[in-house]
Amino acid sequence: MKPVYRIAVLSALISLLVACGEKTAENKAPEAASPTPAASTEAKPASASKAADGITVENPFARAVPPGQPNSASFMTLVNTSDVDHSVKSAASPVAATVELHTHTNNNGVMEMRQVEQIDIPAKGRVELKPGGLHIMLIGLKQDMKVGENAPITLTFEDGSTTTTNAPIQEITPPAH
Repeated sequence: MKPVYRIAVLSALISLLVACGEKTAENKAPEAASPTPAASTEAKPASASKAADGITVENPFARAVPPGQPNSASFMTLVNTSDVDHSVKSAASPVAATVELHTHTNNNGVMEMRQVEQIDIPAKGRVELKPGGLHIMLIGLKQDMKVGENAPITLTFEDGSTTTTNAPIQEITPPAH
């Protein structure tokens, strides 16, 4: 493999790992805080017929990355207020060329990130998308991810219904080892 190509591949892998790294305790978003109106989707009745009507998005945020970094990630808690299981099948955002649903897995002691087909949200349950776990990858950024700005994220559910949330862009640093 040519050295220039090897460096490009290594650089892309490093940026993916940085985008999916852990939050520090001081930057960790409060788990129990109630979402701000601009950062969550309004709750709908539990008997809603569309998946999007039964799913509430809490505490969304996206990772700030240095200018020129090609990738970032978004995190949130998905709350299913309905009596029916639902799943997120895809996500989209104008800030990235490609948006994928991802998770981290432990492969013989090595943490690896991989794409998943869907994120299941059980009836009357909640699923946390967080650094080091399930998350939304923003690949091929079309703009700088600056602290204080927002990244709109549109989730598409199994029935084709959608919901959009504005994820505040936050500085999140991986823990020191």
